[in-house]
Amino acid sequence: MAERWVPRTERDRLVMESMLAVRAFSDAMDRMHGGMRGDMDMNATDLAALRMLIIREQRGETVGPRDIATHLAISTASTTKLLDRLTESGHLERRPHPADRRARIVALTERARSEFFAHFGERMAKMRARMESYTDEELAAAARFLRDMADTLAPETTPDGVRT
Repeated sequence: MAERWVPRTERDRLVMESMLAVRAFSDAMDRMHGGMRGDMDMNATDLAALRMLIIREQRGETVGPRDIATHLAISTASTTKLLDRLTESGHLERRPHPADRRARIVALTERARSEFFAHFGERMAKMRARMESYTDEELAAAARFLRDMADTLAPETTPDGVRT
């Protein structure tokens, strides 16, 4: 077990302040997602699956059931139950894979997008408004910092090569 780290220099204090800010931001995101779960009548795993699909859709990526299982670290049986639940609630559709007719992909419905953005859109607008006081250079540095922290905490691929 690593020893408790104590800041000793001004640089160390800035690092600590940054780590505390990341923790505060993470806590705020947790509270926001908790509110969304209640508003959308979903459990944490269902909402995490929708968030993952939104992100992958924005990247132009297709998502299969195995991708969801890997991302959420759940079994294939749990994934099937999750997909059944979200399909029944009108949030997901199972479709044929565009390039492999043996495979299926999972896609958000328009209802899911509308609900997700109805709950998240106002918060995103507030975040964009807050960013107005930052310079382009500051925003670029903040974006790089957050990407680096995300990469540090969650590797891009699993040992079997699946992107997370």
